[in-house]
Amino acid sequence: MYIIEVASECAPVSKVGGLADVVGGLSAELSLRGNAVEIILPFYDCMRYDQIFNLTVSYNYLPVPWFDGAIPCVVWFGLVHGRRCFFIDPQSKDNFFRRNTFYGCDDDIMRFAFFSKAALEFMLQTNRRPDVIHCHDWQTGLLPVLLFEIYKFHGMENQRVCYTIHNFKHQGKCGNEILAATGLNRPEYYFDYQQLRDNHDPFALNCLKGGIVYSNFVNTVSMHHAWESRFTDYGFGLVHTLNMHQHKIGGILNGIDYNTWNPEIDRFIPFQYTTATLENKYKNKEALRKRFWLYHDARPIISYVGRLDNQKGIDLICHTAHYAVNNGAQFVLLGTCSDHSIYEKFLSLKNQLNDNIHCHIELGFDEDLSHLIYAGSDMVIVPSAFEPCGLSQMIAMKYGTIPVVRSTGGLVNSVFDRDYSDVPWYERNGYTFTHMDNCGIESALKRAVGLYYDYPGHFRSLMEIAMSYDFSWNIPGKHYENVFDFIKHK
Repeated sequence: MYIIEVASECAPVSKVGGLADVVGGLSAELSLRGNAVEIILPFYDCMRYDQIFNLTVSYNYLPVPWFDGAIPCVVWFGLVHGRRCFFIDPQSKDNFFRRNTFYGCDDDIMRFAFFSKAALEFMLQTNRRPDVIHCHDWQTGLLPVLLFEIYKFHGMENQRVCYTIHNFKHQGKCGNEILAATGLNRPEYYFDYQQLRDNHDPFALNCLKGGIVYSNFVNTVSMHHAWESRFTDYGFGLVHTLNMHQHKIGGILNGIDYNTWNPEIDRFIPFQYTTATLENKYKNKEALRKRFWLYHDARPIISYVGRLDNQKGIDLICHTAHYAVNNGAQFVLLGTCSDHSIYEKFLSLKNQLNDNIHCHIELGFDEDLSHLIYAGSDMVIVPSAFEPCGLSQMIAMKYGTIPVVRSTGGLVNSVFDRDYSDVPWYERNGYTFTHMDNCGIESALKRAVGLYYDYPGHFRSLMEIAMSYDFSWNIPGKHYENVFDFIKHK
C-alpha cells in the first residue's frame, strides 16, 4: 500500500510528546512491512535539523488557496532515520511555523488548518494518490473534511482516511473564520450538529469532531481508552459523536521503538544488559545515584519521567516523593512543565527534598538522561488521571523497571497486577491501583517495595517477565495494516 502520514510531530525532528514517537515508530514499521510510506510535517524553525539528512527543496512553488487569495509554500524533502519526510514551509507574513515553538500560539487552529489544506494541495499538485492518508489528533482534523468536501471533486475521490486520536482533551475549537480561510464556507451547513458544530457550544466548530465524522476509520491508541472515550467522561464531550459513529471506532495499542529504547544496545547508558546479564542493571543504578548524588545503599529507586500536568496525577507524584524517602526507598524525577503554577509546585518540592540524600528532582527534560533513569530505577510510577496509551510503562518494562500505574486507558492493556490480575502469573508484570488518591498509590507502592525487600528472587522474576513483553511496533503495525487494507477496499 501507499500510505501518507500527516502529523504535527515526528520523532526525533519535532517532538513534544508521544504523538511524535508514534508517527516515527509506526512509519518505520509500515515501511519494513513493504508499504510505501511518506510523512508530511510542518517546516518548524525549531526542529532538530541535525536529524534530517539530504534536506533539499522538493517543490519550489506550491500556492495554497487561503481566504480570497493563496499563500505560496516551499516543500522540503529530507530523510529522518530512513523515513521519507516532506516539510510544508509557508512563505507569508503569518510565519505559521517560524515561531520558535511547536504549539501554544493564539492562532494555532489557523496554523494547523493551513497545514492540513497545504498537505492535500501538495498531494493534488504532485499527483500523489495514496491508498490511505493517516491523520493524527485535532491538528489534522480538518483534513478529511477538506478531502471529502473539496478535494474529492478534483481527482482525489479514491483516497481513504484513518484518523488516530491520541488525546481527546485537545479538540481544536474555533469559530466560522476557519471556514472562510479554508474555502469550506457554508457556515449554515457546517454548524449543523451532525457536522462540525461542537456538541456543547453551538457557536463553535470542533476540528476533532470533524475528523471523527468524516474519516473512514477512527482509532484511539489503546483498546481500553476506546471504550472509555465512548462510555465515560474521558470522551471530553464527544461521547454522543463517537457512539453515532461506533461502527468505525476502534483501539490499537501503541508500540515503542526498540532501536531507541533497548538496554541491549542503548548507547546512553554506561552498562548494557539483557535478562541474562541483569547484574549490569545494578551498575546503571549506581551510575544514576552517582549522577544525582544519592546515598548508596540497598534501597530501591522509584522514578517518574515525563510531562508534569494535571493529566499525569501531579498530587500523587508529589506524594510518592515523600512516601519513598520515608519508607525505605529513593525517588528520582525528570519532568517538564508548561503550566507556571504546576512548575512552582514542583520547584517547592525540589526545595523541600533536594537536600535529602534519597531524592533528586530534575525540572526540565533531557532525553539522554531519561535512558539512564529507566535503566537505573527499580520502579517507575504512572499515576495518571487518564492515559490514552502511555509509553513510559512500556519503556520501563523493557529495562526491567517495574511499573506502578493507575488502571486507566492503555495502562489497563499493558500492565497486569502481580497480586490481583486475572491473567496467568507468568504474564503479570507490575502493580496497579484504581482510586486516584494517596491510599490507592500507597497500596501499590507498599506491595512493590515489600516484594523488593522481602522476596528479592521473586522481584527479579517479575523484572524478567516485564522484560520479556513485546511492545515493539510489530503487533500494532499489523493491526494498522489490516485497518488500512479494510478501508482501502470499502
